[in-house]
Amino acid sequence: MEYIIKPWFKTWWGRLIICLLTIILIFIVAIGFYIYNLAREAKNQTDIKLSGQQYDAAAGDHYWLGSAKAPITIVEFGDFACAICEQSFPTIREISLKYKNDIKFIWRDYPVVAEYSAMLALGGRCAGEQGLFWPMHDKLFQNQGLNTADQLIAAANQIGADTARFKDCLNKEKYLPEIQKDLSDGKAFGNTGTPTYFINGYKVAGDIPYNTFVQIIEGLKK
Repeated sequence: MEYIIKPWFKTWWGRLIICLLTIILIFIVAIGFYIYNLAREAKNQTDIKLSGQQYDAAAGDHYWLGSAKAPITIVEFGDFACAICEQSFPTIREISLKYKNDIKFIWRDYPVVAEYSAMLALGGRCAGEQGLFWPMHDKLFQNQGLNTADQLIAAANQIGADTARFKDCLNKEKYLPEIQKDLSDGKAFGNTGTPTYFINGYKVAGDIPYNTFVQIIEGLKK
């Protein structure tokens, strides 16, 4: 009796190996495209160019850090409920310290993320009338997820605020007109979300990595 030996790729195990190798190859190609797209997006983000229309986003009386006469002004329209703003928060605080004589960093409220965003903005401003805006700003980002008046009052107590005065301010929505003004201005500037930055009037939307901020600031200092 003659036995016909099939080529390996025509056997069941050969076909199985070919299928597995094909799946692995497709997976590798997909991973490659994913890494390529991430690298391209990162490159685009670090190649931010300050150009186009300039907006007078710094006009008015707002909470700020840095130097009043700084040559570089950075305005952030942010929301304390915004996850990307929370992600950007350490970067902002770091550059505010590193370039405290070169930049003036201004915070403006743009409460659009959650139904309680306006209440958080009020919490910041009610702490601000006691000279505690920035401690509350930091507290809200470091403990993102606070969403009730009682939680805000507890946070105010933790930063040393007069809680009775803070609660009264919060209940009366004392600074709601100022928040609405920020919101109105942001919409007029074409803001579509948070954070939106205005660097010497030029609009940059979304998270800006630390190294990119440094590049921009160093470029503007020259």
